[in-house]
Amino acid sequence: QVQLVESGGGLVQPGGSLRLSCVVAGFTSDHYVMGWFRQAPGKEREAVSVISSSDGTSYDADSVRGRFTNSRDNAKNTVYLQMNSLKVEDPAVYYCAAGPIQPGFWSRPTNIAEYDYWGQGTQVTVSS
Repeated sequence: QVQLVESGGGLVQPGGSLRLSCVVAGFTSDHYVMGWFRQAPGKEREAVSVISSSDGTSYDADSVRGRFTNSRDNAKNTVYLQMNSLKVEDPAVYYCAAGPIQPGFWSRPTNIAEYDYWGQGTQVTVSS
């Protein structure tokens, strides 16, 4: 049984930083992708950052590129999302997700259907 458990959300002031963690348990594939998504109230879930478990190939949304960094520690089965320079438009529930790398995946890394497993989400709030 695959489980993803996120942690690290919270309240931060604009311009501040947070680091989210996602521990993956039970995933048997050696080649998979880990994605971070977010969903704000009244909005669709959107991809933030995606990284491959094997070669480090990654995708970042334009809205976070240069501010957020997605990294992985395969020995710990953990992925991290370092979020710097947080803005008032960043608040949302942040989810990590995992899925096997299918052919052509990197032409559609934001497609939610590519991800088979999801964490429970962690709230990020940005407010002064």
